[in-house]
Amino acid sequence: MTKKIILITLLIISPLSYPEEVDFSEEEGLIALFGDEELISIATGIAQPISKAPAVASVITSEQIKKIGATDIDEVLETIPGLHVARDTTGYNPLYVFRGVNASFNPQVLVLVNGIPLTNLFQGDRNLVWGGMPVEAISRIEVIRGPGSALYGADAFAGVINIVTKTSSEVSGFSSGVRGGSFNTRDFWFKVGGEAGELDYLAILEMRSTDGQDEKITADAQTLLDLITVGQVAPVSNAPGPPSLSRENYDARFELGYRNVKLRAGAQIRDDLGVGAGVAQVLDPNARFSSRRWNADITYDNPEFAKNIGLTVQLSYLDVSQEVEEDLVLFPAGSAGPFVDPLGNPLLGFFPDGIIGNPEVLERHTRFNISSSYSGLDKNEFRFGIGYYYGDLYEVREEKNFGEDPSNCVVPNTPGTCLPIFPGSGLVEVTDTPFVFLEEDDRENYYVFLQDVIQLSNDWELTAGIRYDDYSDFGSTVNPRLALVWSTAHNLTTKLLYGEAFRAPSFVQTRAINNPVLLGNPNLDPEEMESYELAFDYQPAYNVGLNLNFFYYQWDDIIQFVPDPGGVTSTAQNAGEQTGYGMEFEATWELNEQIDFTGNLAWQQSTDEELDSDAANSPQKQVYLQANWKPADDWTVNLQANWVIDRNRMSGDLRSEVDDYVLVDLTVRKKELFKGLEVAFLVKNLFDEDAREPSPNGVPVPSIPDDLPLAGRSVLGEVRYQF
Repeated sequence: MTKKIILITLLIISPLSYPEEVDFSEEEGLIALFGDEELISIATGIAQPISKAPAVASVITSEQIKKIGATDIDEVLETIPGLHVARDTTGYNPLYVFRGVNASFNPQVLVLVNGIPLTNLFQGDRNLVWGGMPVEAISRIEVIRGPGSALYGADAFAGVINIVTKTSSEVSGFSSGVRGGSFNTRDFWFKVGGEAGELDYLAILEMRSTDGQDEKITADAQTLLDLITVGQVAPVSNAPGPPSLSRENYDARFELGYRNVKLRAGAQIRDDLGVGAGVAQVLDPNARFSSRRWNADITYDNPEFAKNIGLTVQLSYLDVSQEVEEDLVLFPAGSAGPFVDPLGNPLLGFFPDGIIGNPEVLERHTRFNISSSYSGLDKNEFRFGIGYYYGDLYEVREEKNFGEDPSNCVVPNTPGTCLPIFPGSGLVEVTDTPFVFLEEDDRENYYVFLQDVIQLSNDWELTAGIRYDDYSDFGSTVNPRLALVWSTAHNLTTKLLYGEAFRAPSFVQTRAINNPVLLGNPNLDPEEMESYELAFDYQPAYNVGLNLNFFYYQWDDIIQFVPDPGGVTSTAQNAGEQTGYGMEFEATWELNEQIDFTGNLAWQQSTDEELDSDAANSPQKQVYLQANWKPADDWTVNLQANWVIDRNRMSGDLRSEVDDYVLVDLTVRKKELFKGLEVAFLVKNLFDEDAREPSPNGVPVPSIPDDLPLAGRSVLGEVRYQF
């Protein structure tokens, strides 16, 4: 009840009015609108005030990130209107759900680091072995809600998230920090940056280890199998038990800059990574993933390359792995597994070592692009670009103790002619054989884009863009955008936006083989989206900002695994269609120098057109409220509340609706406790709310019936020191 009172109190004092004594002149308005406003480049590739950007966009700065006490980007993204961070069962990986667009592995969202995609070929996401992303190296996070394929190509579909890392100008000298607390969580970071003549340099190292949360999952898929085989084999489920969320993270960012050239490199290493609720929705406290993500890019960026001409040239490389550190036990030791007849009798007897499958994938991604801007005409600013992408899923490794035995085939190396692997006979290596779960393959993409920003008059600006992509495996696609921006008044901007986008099929959807349940389809088309938006950016007073937007989208050719006639397998098909509409409202209010408020409200209604029912799992309503108080010069107090409301079950899921939840976080920070020393006290989920994210439906019943519990109350202490 207390948390609801706090939420209602924040709503009452929300920034919908301003003091009558304020004399808001036009000059003050212009200063407020442009002088201190955040710039954003993700909307056009050119830095511009966010109020004038031809997109519905948000920017979160490093100072704002520190103010709310965020330790991972997921905590930052949850503050964006219309964006909800849901959870997958495997690894509790984040699903960035924009405006009701929700799907397994979340390939419909493009995540960039300094404008370079993190997308993997295997699942089309950021990698199954994600493990989060820390925030100390982040300068700002830019977010577009809605399509962005006209600029960014594939997967800039429901939204685009660009993580911009810090430069040497933001990291002066040497600093470090430590954080620790609940769940045996320990964070360390070190930063160094500076200049030597025309050379600037930066290095940031971040480390985290944690045991993960301890909230319990009451039942899993093995619990159901135990019930089916009762009296035949002993129950072996690990439920009730917590999701496995331990991990050791090592993140490094390096940067060297000389004049117009910048060299960046990074590493994201994940060890001892727990599997969340399990790969097969079966709790596995011992299985562990690991991953290595190495990236490098060199960029030449000269906005004054020649008269009225800017030029950017970039070459980037990303090498990423998904590996198994400790056996992935899909079903635990003693399980009869899913291999039972209709009466519940084990077909092969129980598996004394459990059912184990260890799939590993290694990928390389190389990108080269050139873009140029031309501003020599009075009314136009052109931007043109060409690029090339080569992705190579160059190694697939697998060992398992189920399925066909490659050493015991009627026809050598021919799936479908072999005896099954005998339970208890140990792991069988199937790497580099026709029995592996996924084909090794590559993908090429050539593209060209053109954008023209046309100043129709002093108050009207039209942005028109189009991009052509040609892929080696599924053909070509063309995606346009139009954005009309009207400076309606000195403190009001109106935007009318149209955009199209596409999502490339992942390799598991096109190349999966030897999977007992899911099969790939090489003839898939990309998913497509068409979107319309109307947005208003209004500043009624120098200390009040209001943003309101309305949207409608149509999502076609959704890739789904459709059951095959007369069999137990499902094959990927372009089989779905979804429409959605809604609104998002944001407000900021700086009451005085000591107190300010931020809030947003999002509402969406999405429909699965194939099932003629509400789309599943995404919140229909979200409310976010934040209050900042500065009781003294060196003290700050931040209180934020996130209210997630009305999440529908999938059609046919007979469970009751997912409960709403309110999460309240508190951050208290003291600067200059001693010279250069800063301390903070962070409480996540202050009122220990029982918050849960929806678990998938299943046949005959959901494997995890009580959904996926989020962490209870946690407390962290933080110390920073600037040398």
